[in-house]
Amino acid sequence: MTRRADRLFQLIQVLRRRRGRAVTAQAVAAELEVSVRTVYRDIRDLQAQRVPIEGEAGVGYRMRPGFD
Repeated sequence: MTRRADRLFQLIQVLRRRRGRAVTAQAVAAELEVSVRTVYRDIRDLQAQRVPIEGEAGVGYRMRPGFD
């Protein structure tokens, strides 16, 4: 099982690789081998920490350019 901090870092990396294109929570969940619910929760937590993730459930998510 992956540590939560590692998973959050991996989630950021998935969004960075998309270079501004939206990716669905389902695609992220498949890549990280977690549930869609976990992706939604992790994205919400990252947004609360001011990580510039845009989007919404059912549409997709993307990282605003320039985030390191």
